[in-house]
This record gives sequence, structure tokens and C-alpha cells, in this order.
Amino acid sequence: MNPLTEREQSDDGYRLWLRYERVDEPRLCEAYRAVFRSIHFPGAGDSLDAARHELDHALRGLLGAAPQWEESAAAASFLIGTPSSSAACASWAEALALAVVGDEGFVVRGELSRGGPGAIFANSERGVLYGVFALLRALQTRQPLATLNLRERPKLALRMLNHWDNLDRSIERGYAGASLWDWHKLPHYVTPRITDYARANASLGINAAALTNVNANARVLTEPYLQKVQAIADVLRPYGIRVFLTARFNAPSELDRLETSDPLDARVVAWWQHKVKQIYARIPDFGGFLVKANSEGQPGPQDFGRSQAEGANLLARALEPHGGIVVWRAFVYDAAVPEDRHKQAFDELVPLDGQFRPNACLQTKNGAIDFQPREPFHPLFGAMPKTPMFLEFQITQEYLGCATHLVYLGPLFKETLDADTHVAGPGSTVLKVITGALAKHTLTGMAGVSNIGDERNWCGHPFAAANWYAFGRLAWDPELSAESIADEWLRRTFTNDARFVAAAQRIMLDSREAAVEYMTPLGLHHLMAESHHYGPGPWVTGLERDDWTATYYHRADAAGLGFDRTKTGSNAIAQYAPAVQRKHERLDTCPENLLLWFHHVPWAHRMQSGRSLWDELCYVYSRGVERARSMHTRWLTLEGCIDAGRFEHVRQLLEIQVREARWWRDACLLYFQTFSGRPIPEALEPPQGTLEEYRTHRDYYVPGI
Repeated sequence: MNPLTEREQSDDGYRLWLRYERVDEPRLCEAYRAVFRSIHFPGAGDSLDAARHELDHALRGLLGAAPQWEESAAAASFLIGTPSSSAACASWAEALALAVVGDEGFVVRGELSRGGPGAIFANSERGVLYGVFALLRALQTRQPLATLNLRERPKLALRMLNHWDNLDRSIERGYAGASLWDWHKLPHYVTPRITDYARANASLGINAAALTNVNANARVLTEPYLQKVQAIADVLRPYGIRVFLTARFNAPSELDRLETSDPLDARVVAWWQHKVKQIYARIPDFGGFLVKANSEGQPGPQDFGRSQAEGANLLARALEPHGGIVVWRAFVYDAAVPEDRHKQAFDELVPLDGQFRPNACLQTKNGAIDFQPREPFHPLFGAMPKTPMFLEFQITQEYLGCATHLVYLGPLFKETLDADTHVAGPGSTVLKVITGALAKHTLTGMAGVSNIGDERNWCGHPFAAANWYAFGRLAWDPELSAESIADEWLRRTFTNDARFVAAAQRIMLDSREAAVEYMTPLGLHHLMAESHHYGPGPWVTGLERDDWTATYYHRADAAGLGFDRTKTGSNAIAQYAPAVQRKHERLDTCPENLLLWFHHVPWAHRMQSGRSLWDELCYVYSRGVERARSMHTRWLTLEGCIDAGRFEHVRQLLEIQVREARWWRDACLLYFQTFSGRPIPEALEPPQGTLEEYRTHRDYYVPGI
């Protein structure tokens, strides 16, 4: 085929999962048309208008015809509304238990009674919007509507994307181009792309966005930039998305030359109160502040001898009259503290439990180090029952091959959510901590560090959007499975072809474990190259901070490998509940996929396979490479199932992933071999290069630094 013709027929990925392609099964298409023969959708409002526009656009694409809007509920085949906008909805509210779904939930029914109309009913405009997107998800995945019966409400109050976007449009750990927020042209030009961003988020139930980097620039709080933020907020509002900003803690000193930013100083208190009023005058639904303080060089309350709680409460008091909240990041560690970095946030924050104001919460990463391919759950979960705690995931693949490797993070997200903290006995999962089920908090949430940029397909790798999608679906309902999310994302993004979906889903579900095995198996962590974190660097040492080096974490020596976090080492294990401690404190009971996280293990230690630690390390690294090869092989069988452009894009990236999986395996094994002194088993492929070649390799201008 002519390459130009192929490109013309290819999907560029811009539509993400909101591809409303014609239903190609005639009987199903006719059944759908019958349901939507005429639609009664009364009422006015920005979110209702957005929902109506989305439904009109989608049905034109899916069914090949514009919907007929019916003024009379009695004559309509489908009803949409709220009790205040629709008399039909009001009449059905009690029968459908509409009160149960709350302010953001909805009811979607294929039919209200035998042979009667279908409906989307909700208590609010946003609920209607979310209900419309849920209906369209059912249509895109070809579900029969006659039996469709959804009653949903989000399990978390705040479902937020954290953009690490800078005011110069660079993105820290961003691998898909420049920032969506074109600050230079704002507020006078707002790209339509922001509307499409809002649509995609609303389709998942994401209801908040922190626009700026947690390594904050105080300038975003100045009047010219607040005008720009207002322009973005105005576009996001109809889609139920509230704007948050990152607050640089010493902004009073940086912006207005106050001699101090001490949170207990009356002048500083007044400064923040005035600033918050200024923001709400422009953005009446402003969500609040996301703050990184006294971590990795960022200013904070400790600069003035104050606690993290005193710093958070300064901003919480200013926001409280307006309904705003403070999201205070728990990622705090100090280079001057020689303690195991795994322990520092827990040691610093747990004594402050109960000291944070009601509209302040802690945002805690899934693990205690920093978004590694695999980490045990953070010991803070459940350890501060008086303090609302949000869960923070990293959607962008900082430690997982950037936007070059296919790594579906649904299994990682679920691994954390389903982890049992045992803080209130068996079954005290992280999910129950963050939903408030254990401590009865109503301020609940989940945040994801965005992987979105201005590349045409939004996220760089054609499969990277699956992680944005998985985050949003799990923020709405953390009990969903990684398997079901992958299935519906594939059907909505590519095709409902069963052969493609089955094979591609298998690739997705294998991909995270593959990455763990070829990068950091058996509980190893933080082995990446310096600064940009792209590629292996187990030899990285001698930096300005020990806890930014690989050697600090793997502790390889002639005796063995791994970080001893038991009572004979840093004793970080003591921060977990006794049942978790007992499971992980012994070599023979610790899960092997976390063995080197908690133990310094002798090279000759006998593993469950019967092999020595060294041989097992070699086999698991090699298995990761084989998994990557298998992903590539499976993908080749799918040519012709989807458009040529996206197929070829993924094919080439999988070839890179296979090469780089081998790079990781060979570089790490050759380096660790200098300590073990043992041969790589003959049954395995020998390394392709030398340790010196790998150590002297340099990648320049890697995106996202």
C-alpha cells in the first residue's frame, strides 16, 4: 500500500478512548437506534449543555444519524435529567433510589419498566454528565442496553491529576511534548485542546487538576497569571473539574519581599488570606493548594522552626472560608538526616497526627521511596487515623522507560490498593484507608502525576493513555479490576475485534511484571541512570546526596545484595503493623518479589526455585527480557486488526523496549557480578556488551528532566 494512503487511513490517537466509530453489527446498531429513537433531555446549565453536546456528537458517530430531541417525556424513548430539570426524573427518583447516588452519582437504565423508555437520572448536572459518559462507554464496548442497569457513585471525593508543568511549558518527568497550558497566549487564546482534555477527564470522573509543578514557581500566584488560570478554569468548569495550584511556601517573601514567610507570623497570615481572596474573586470554585515543602530543596515551614502541620494549617485557614482544601504532600525527606529514606516521612509526620485542620490532608505516594517499578505500600497508610490521606500514583513513566516502553500500570495501582496494612486487623487495605472506611473521613482522594503533553496522541506511547484511563477509572471505583479496565480501554481506543482485544490485553497485563523483572527484580530499586532516570545505572554513586544514588539502595558487596530494613538494619519494617512485620522480617517468609527491599541476602541463599540468589537474579532478569520479546511477538500477529499507523508506531517502540530490556539485564548483571564473583548460568544468553561499555554510555537531552 502507498505509505501516504496508509497514513491517511491511520488514527493519530487524538480522540483517545472517545472514538465514536460506527457500530458495525447491524442488529446491534438497530437495537441501539430503537433505544435512542427520541430523547427527552430538558434543562439548561453548562454541564447539561456539555453532556447534551457529547451525546449528540457520539450518537451521530456510533449510529450514523443525529438524535431526535423530544420535548415531551411521554413521547420519548429515552429520558435524561435531574429532579429539578425533569418532571419524569422527579417521578422516578424514589423508585430508583436516586438519593443513594449522592451529588456526583447517576442511574442509567436500558428501560425503566418492561417496554418503557431508558433513562439517565442524577441529582446534579455533573451526575448527568458522568451518566452520559457511562452510557457511551456501554455503547462503545457493545453492551446490550435492554439489560443495562447502572447505579454508580464515586468512592473518592477528589479525583485529581497533578500536572508537573512549568511556566515555560516544560514538564518535569513529562515525555509527551510541552505543557497543554500555553501561558504565553493565555488568557486571550485558549486552545480547543483544553476542552478535549476536559472531556476525556470527565469521561473518567476526574474532577480536579493541579495545573503546575509541585516544585513550584511563585509567579503563578501573581495577578497576570491568575488571569490565565481563570481562563483555563472557565473551560474546565462545565466538565466538573476544579482547578488547584501548587503554592510555593515562601511566596510572601519571593513576591512581596516580606522579610519572613514564617507561618505563625501575622503578616504572613494576612498575606495568604489576601492572596486566597484574590484567587476566589477570579475562580469561585477554586479547589485549593497542592504543596511540596521541605523536601528536595523546596522551602517550607521547617525553615522557620515550624512543623509540617503548622505550615499546612496556615494555608488551610486561609482557604477554609471559601471551601478550599490543602493537599500537603507527605514526600518529605532531608539530606541532613542520615536515617533510611524509607523511614523519614513516617518518623516526621506520624507524631503530627490530629494536628492538621479538617480541610487539610496528606497526599502519600504508593511507596516510601519514589514511584519505583515495585514498592511495598507506604507505612503511612493507616498510621495516621486522625488525618485524611490521599493516595498519589505516578502515571507518567519516570522509572518505567518514559514514553518508550509499554508498561500498563493498572496492576501496579491495584497492587497498592489491595495491599493489607493490618492496622485495624486483617482486611485493612490501603483502599479502605483512602476511602475513609477505616477512620470515617469524608475528605478522601486519589491523585495521579500526569503523563499528558501536547503531542498529538497526548501521552507519547500509543498505550500510555491506558495509564491515564486506568487511574481515572480506579479513582472513581478502586474496586475495578486491572483486567476489566484494560479490556474496555482497548475496545474504546482501538477496536472491539475479539482477537485483537484478547491478545493486546495479555500484552498489557504482562507488561508491568516484565518491566519489574528486566529493571529491578526481587525487590531491587532505584537502579536507574543519574538525573534523567532513563536506562540502568546500578553503579551510580558519589552524588551530592547518598539517597539519590543506586549504591545507597542495593548495598551490593562480596557477602550479598539488598537493603536490610529489619531490626538488624535500619528497622524500617517496624513502621508497619505487627502482622506485616512478621511476614517480611524473615528470609523464608518474605515475598521474594520484595526480598531485597527488606533484606541483605547472601549470594548463596537458596531461593524457592532451589537456585542460589545469584542464579535466581540472573534467571529473573532474563525472564523479563523474554516477556518483552513475547510482547513484541504477540503484537506482530495483530497486523491488520487496527489501523496501520498505530500498529507500526507500537511495533517500533516494542522493538526498542526489547533492546533496552536486554540493556538493563546485561548492565545490571555484569555490575552485580563484580560483587558475587559467580558466573552467569550457561543456560542463559551471555551479555552482549562489557561492563565498561555500559558504564560509559551516556544519553543526552532525555525529555522530562
